Amino acid sequence: MAAAGLAALAVAMGIGRFAFTPILPMMQEDAGLSIAAGAWLASANYLGYLVGALSAIRAPIRPEHAIRGGLVTIGLATAGMGLYDSFALWVLLRTLAGVASAWVLVCTSAWCLERLAPLRRPLLESAVFAGVGAGIALAGAACLSFMRLHTTSARAWVLFGIASLAVTAVIWRVFGAGESATLASHRGSGPEPAWNGEWVRLTLCYGAFGFGYIIPATFLPVMARRAIADPAVFGLSWPLFGAAAIASTLLASAVRRLVTNRRLWIGSHLVMAVGVALPVIRPGIAATMLAALCVGGTFMVITMVGMQEAREVAGARATALMAAMTSAFALGQIAGPIAASFLHGPGGDFSPALLVAGAALVASAWALWSRRPPGVSRGGASGVE
Repeated sequence: MAAAGLAALAVAMGIGRFAFTPILPMMQEDAGLSIAAGAWLASANYLGYLVGALSAIRAPIRPEHAIRGGLVTIGLATAGMGLYDSFALWVLLRTLAGVASAWVLVCTSAWCLERLAPLRRPLLESAVFAGVGAGIALAGAACLSFMRLHTTSARAWVLFGIASLAVTAVIWRVFGAGESATLASHRGSGPEPAWNGEWVRLTLCYGAFGFGYIIPATFLPVMARRAIADPAVFGLSWPLFGAAAIASTLLASAVRRLVTNRRLWIGSHLVMAVGVALPVIRPGIAATMLAALCVGGTFMVITMVGMQEAREVAGARATALMAAMTSAFALGQIAGPIAASFLHGPGGDFSPALLVAGAALVASAWALWSRRPPGVSRGGASGVE
């Protein structure tokens, strides 16, 4: 079950969402794609992610069916990026992949956490979320090989699409086992919650996280390529990002025994802010690689503890809060690349955009540190420890 969740998130996020990041330098090279055009393609994906997050909780469909359908959509949309040479169609395909990615993330998180919580084994929960880092690392390593072999970006998209469909076929039966309520019925269960200050705080801070991390998460290989032209060097930035995400997600299961979700979330925002600012403070390939470690090593920890915090705060209504937070996250992601397209300086200098992103992360860390309302537990990450 945890392995299937890991694989589903690897496809949804590592390919459906973030394969574009290591392929972008390849598209710049062989398709002449500009930074502004790349930003709009990224934002199209994030707009789709917003639509998917908003709709995930409302549709009368079982989570396992949503996961299956989302994974198939990701595979086909990804392959389509390499089969057609039309910017307008690329925008549509990236939007569809974004919708499907949100469905898979929200539904897989809810489906897996519900089934793993009774086992009282936080490492299994961490393993599910480590799938995102695994997908990113594998996609980055594949693109590094593609660049060394002078593979075109179009062929890379097709290969990623085929890989997505192959993984989907392997885990297909796992998400067809048993019966579960539809997402819409989850939404209607339990007392109807009022939007209190804590729900608003978590949603806004998760949105700031989406804005803060997405600029390096979209343009990190481009930034590394500006520092050094050798693809064997700058191509390492994205696999490093993914490897840091895997290691930190697994390590977080141990750290969560020592600190609360909230404090781990705050600390991760501050570390990410440092990583975002490093290429501005000391431009060069070393700072860019350190940024990959800082941002890659915290973004999935924040995703994981944010979802766990939603589950703790909202109880039976956790899926609704997860969807709201994911929607805010998507809005932040849409704003990030667009801001970068307007703020980047001559020659693709991302410093102004990175400084704005770092400030948003610091401000949200301060907001999370603010006192929580009475009656809200500060217990362990999963509520079962």
